[in-house]
Amino acid sequence: MASSARRGKRPERNAILQPQLEPQLEPQEVSLEGESLRYSRAVAPDPFPFRYLAVDGPIGVGKTTLVDMLSSRYEGVKMLEDAENPFLQAFYDDRPGVAFQTEMYFLLTRYKQQLDTQQQDIFQRLLLADYTFPKNRIFAYLNLADDELALFDKLFQLLEPQVPTPDLVLYLTADVDTCMARIKKRQRSYEKQMADEYIAQLIDAYNHYFYHYNDTPLLVIDTRYLDFASKEEDFEELIHQLERPIKGTEYYVPTR
Repeated sequence: MASSARRGKRPERNAILQPQLEPQLEPQEVSLEGESLRYSRAVAPDPFPFRYLAVDGPIGVGKTTLVDMLSSRYEGVKMLEDAENPFLQAFYDDRPGVAFQTEMYFLLTRYKQQLDTQQQDIFQRLLLADYTFPKNRIFAYLNLADDELALFDKLFQLLEPQVPTPDLVLYLTADVDTCMARIKKRQRSYEKQMADEYIAQLIDAYNHYFYHYNDTPLLVIDTRYLDFASKEEDFEELIHQLERPIKGTEYYVPTR
């Protein structure tokens, strides 16, 4: 079963993941029919050369934490993926057949969220997302059986051209130990049985995808020795990186 990937067995797919052609106020919520979409205001946001920034990376790397902090620094809108997938617990429990339901739920809810964002004309503000739409394919190639993947991929290829493209993608990287430590720290019940092998496979899949990525400017950030939430200097240095023009693929690898 494809779901056994969470126990350490990886599907052998060599074609995986090629990219397709004043004081601060409390965060306020923008209702998009139940989706997680919120904005927060700051008195005088710093100049920012992008209108839509997406953060991606493996589970536990710190995507949502960084989006929360950036939204507090700038006037903008947070577009957070729906972590309350009703199939997720069964997926991590390796229940047969649930992987396809899990991935389809994520695909369709993310697609709807992206379209709702366009209809709300939110791009007048900085938009900050804690995922990229191709994330759906990364997880699907890792978790689905071949027949499920064929159906999933047909739907993905129909939906993907309708989704807005970020002006900049931040790819957060970390090793298995770092991701696992952060996963344990946040104590989500459905992640208690997360296997090191699954995170290792996911990191490999992300690395493969972004090695070939050229759809947008890309900043690859090694987060192993960064703690944006606890160390102000780490966050300020990242802000410095973001407030300059970024072209092609660039790397930010801080020293210890």
